[in-house]
Amino acid sequence: MNNEQKKGFSRRTLIKGAAAAGGLAVASSFVPYRFAIGAQAKVKVGILLPYSGTYAMLGNSITDAMKLRIAAAGDMLGGRPVEYVAIDSQMSVPKAPQNTSKLVDKDSVDFVVGPVHSGIAAAMAKIIGKRDQPIMIVPNAGSNAVTGPLCSENIFRTSFSNWQPAYPGGTLMAKEGHKTCITIAWKYGAGRQMMDAGAEAFTKAGGKVIKDIEVPFPDVEFQAFLSEIASLKPDAVFAFFSGGGAIKFLKDYAAAGLKSIPLYGPGFLTEGVAKAAGAAAEGVRTTLHYSADLDNPSNHAFRAAYEKATGKGANVFAVQGYDAGSLIVQAMAKVKGDTGATADLIKAMENANFIDSPRGPWKMSAAHNPIQNIYLREVRNGAQKYLGIAAKALEDPAAGCKMA
Repeated sequence: MNNEQKKGFSRRTLIKGAAAAGGLAVASSFVPYRFAIGAQAKVKVGILLPYSGTYAMLGNSITDAMKLRIAAAGDMLGGRPVEYVAIDSQMSVPKAPQNTSKLVDKDSVDFVVGPVHSGIAAAMAKIIGKRDQPIMIVPNAGSNAVTGPLCSENIFRTSFSNWQPAYPGGTLMAKEGHKTCITIAWKYGAGRQMMDAGAEAFTKAGGKVIKDIEVPFPDVEFQAFLSEIASLKPDAVFAFFSGGGAIKFLKDYAAAGLKSIPLYGPGFLTEGVAKAAGAAAEGVRTTLHYSADLDNPSNHAFRAAYEKATGKGANVFAVQGYDAGSLIVQAMAKVKGDTGATADLIKAMENANFIDSPRGPWKMSAAHNPIQNIYLREVRNGAQKYLGIAAKALEDPAAGCKMA
């Protein structure tokens, strides 16, 4: 039996079942025809995240937490069961159009959750933003363009723009008395945008960036760059790396004898890797929209549930995935499972309630990016320590977004 026959069989069976039950009013004025015949059809959630390579930890954290949130709703979305269709992005920008088209055209998903990589996010947005469906939810990639020039009614983000966690870090360096700094990051979209944001804030506050270092992505051979930093003797270093690359950078930085030069960066530099980096991470200050030790009931409950389900401690990537799941659960409940009610579904997502997010309360901006607190953290004794709010209810500029 081919796919079309399967679809036809399922359609006829549902209609016959409704008639036999005496009741599912296919033509009822209260239930849209498209929804009545598909009320029990599964809601397809497509996932395009990395499950191999440097960022595999991020992909798994996001996925596990999103599924945890949906499982808390009985694995039902607006009264319909959920089905997941996952693809390993392999952090490949060239493969992004093909992978996106597979989920959208072949698998006919209702939602696409992903990606981690900013370049992949831009490629996905160019495809999905031209359609009414599916809805795209970005649980990590901070590409400024996604909620900037590429913003669209059917694209939402539950994470951050690259500008958001980096800008307060630049301000922090200047506030703590540093006059010069070196920026260093992988040479790709996220790295460039975060370094630009940090440098913008630092120079605006009177500081000077004496060197901007770009490391080929995803190389983790840092020795030559660290030698250059040592020779230039900056007051501070502002860095962006994440996952396995962050562990290697932190260890190499310490091994190069650079611990006397304060290290700052967006929180991904130490997020989820502080324990693995050991003493090398001690004293590193970062700014991010989450800290593991935030003292609120939702965070405590989330961390306990996540650890019970996965055997691992939750990180910011898990929080972003959890809130992506919450966004879907809330919106689907509002439209009573009718994925065809696109306008109502989008409105429900725009007005979703995140008062009880583990990261603290936040809301969607007009560009569909979180307006959220950015926290100051420092690694102490192998764990993130919350030191205060670096920027309250920070909204991304959303430059170029037609909806903002």
